[in-house]
Amino acid sequence: MSAPLAVRLASARRSARAPVGVAQVVTRLTAGAGGMALEGALSLDPERYATTFFTSEGSSLVPAAEEAGFRVVPLRRMTTGRGVYPWADYRALRELEERLAEGRFDLVHTHSSKAGALGRIAARRLGVAAVVHTFHGFPFHEFQAAPVRAALVAAERRLGRLTDFFLATGTATAAEAVRLGIAPPDRIRAIATVPTGAEVRRVTPASRRAARALLALPEEAKAVGTVARLDAQKSPRDLVEAIAALGRDDVHAVWVGGGSLRAETERLIVRRGLAGRFLLLGERSDVAALLPAFDVFALSSLFEGLPCALVEAMLCGIPVVATAVCSVPELVIAGSTGLLARPRDPRSLARALAWVLDHPGQARRLAESARAHVTTRCRRDVLGADLVEVYEAALEGRRARSPVPVGAER
Repeated sequence: MSAPLAVRLASARRSARAPVGVAQVVTRLTAGAGGMALEGALSLDPERYATTFFTSEGSSLVPAAEEAGFRVVPLRRMTTGRGVYPWADYRALRELEERLAEGRFDLVHTHSSKAGALGRIAARRLGVAAVVHTFHGFPFHEFQAAPVRAALVAAERRLGRLTDFFLATGTATAAEAVRLGIAPPDRIRAIATVPTGAEVRRVTPASRRAARALLALPEEAKAVGTVARLDAQKSPRDLVEAIAALGRDDVHAVWVGGGSLRAETERLIVRRGLAGRFLLLGERSDVAALLPAFDVFALSSLFEGLPCALVEAMLCGIPVVATAVCSVPELVIAGSTGLLARPRDPRSLARALAWVLDHPGQARRLAESARAHVTTRCRRDVLGADLVEVYEAALEGRRARSPVPVGAER
């Protein structure tokens, strides 16, 4: 019997019984990993899968999840920082175990680094039947000190032994997990990013005028914008330095999103003489209304999976410039759907931005190609089909187990 047929038969048998209880454990139910977790849950048949979210208190997408009919369990002790805080993380693990034990869950699906670690440990300690983890990127990257990177890779290998199946946002991310011995080749699947929430609409002259009015941008200004956290991963310093390197008074920059580096970024903006031309908007609920104001969408990240904000910009028809990290080049195909820049190199980023701003006709062609590319790739129904196959394979034990634990040979 072929695997797809077996999966369909298993699904049919399950549909006659009680729904599969799925616990989605995510550090923050916000845009990014949280948004993908929500999109995944929305893609599933609710008669076959009963989903509950476990996430930190105050996450911005909690109302959307509850409105969609999902139960959300707030976690008071889930820290949202990327660091390791032994006592705080231990308390968070105990809280998560207690809350998971209150329900009936056949499968735990974890997302992001913090929840990925705590969720998989808690699931195994409770004896949950199946554990699935999604890599939305990795906590390690090339710009870290070698001992830190080595320790994080080793930790991910150990967590891999607690995991029945892996998902990864993008082929490059999946390939890196296999290359580093974190996931075995037969139990990982690459998936595409699906934008969170309502449909993203193409930019029109009217939506552009409205968006620029919201931002009070001068009529003649060129706008470089991004939507991301102000933290080390997103490298806001590099975008500030790139805008300064352009040396153009007609270029304004807009950063939508808050984070721990806001004060530091504000100081750099002033030092580089960009006060009044580099806007830090903080968290906004009207991102879809703001995107049409941008002439270029810029991503200055040091590491990524497949960022949702990038997909949203491409669906809008906004030309994109992004750093060539992880799975980003699967969306931003150099010279075809956008331009790529070298990470942690503001001059490389500035050069790419300048080309897009100076060649509007060619930039529009890149944007149209990008929109066509992501429209066929980043769809909820495709994500749903992938999740069903992975969930059923994990639950039915149809995976081929490696005879040697992942990473044991190292």
